[in-house]
Amino acid sequence: MPDSNAPIIAEFRAHAGRVGGHFAGIDLLLLTSTGARSRRSYTHPLSYATDGGRYVVIAADGGAPVHPGWYYNLIAHPDVTVEVGTEKFPAWADLAIGAERERLFRERAKAMPALNDFQARTSREIPVFTIERT
Repeated sequence: MPDSNAPIIAEFRAHAGRVGGHFAGIDLLLLTSTGARSRRSYTHPLSYATDGGRYVVIAADGGAPVHPGWYYNLIAHPDVTVEVGTEKFPAWADLAIGAERERLFRERAKAMPALNDFQARTSREIPVFTIERT
């Protein structure tokens, strides 16, 4: 199956982290993780926020009933590669829990209100990850 993210990834890399279309004006990073079962490398464009020196990404998947595939990759293999703008660096992904998860989700939802709609669509708690350079 072809990777539907390939055009976005190519545009991101060709234009120093900027993309147009649906993602115009949105802060995007590229997250490369190792498949939980396949051990293959997968790259996903994700919107992000920052919290201190950390990047924050939300595994909303539009409020789907199950977590996105990259969630399972990060749980199994939290060592990742991140691309922001023209920078590329190794990093570590950590699942936010409890009060930290609530704070980060609430802050991100202020900037991206659709997250509240996504949470309302699903019975799962939408996961929040923090990502730090290693």
